[in-house]
Amino acid sequence: MLTSKQRATLRGIASTYETILQVGKGGIQEALIQQVKDTLKKRELIKMRVLDNCPLDAKEAAVQLAEATKSEVVQVIGSRFILFKRNPQNMVVQL
Repeated sequence: MLTSKQRATLRGIASTYETILQVGKGGIQEALIQQVKDTLKKRELIKMRVLDNCPLDAKEAAVQLAEATKSEVVQVIGSRFILFKRNPQNMVVQL
């Protein structure tokens, strides 16, 4: 569980990040979940986007992906959201 101070730090770090993954019209499928897991393992912090033709809104997609990948939702703004999962073997983000 992240504290509000840690969330604020992560939001600041992620503000410089580009959106690297998108949730499209297919919604959340196993292939997307695996991509998110792999990316979180490498980067720890990722910014994602929900496309207009997606059946889910950003908050729903963020919560579902966080549950599926055992990560935490840092922030949801508009169609974008940020996920974080600590990798104990290779810490990339310093809190």
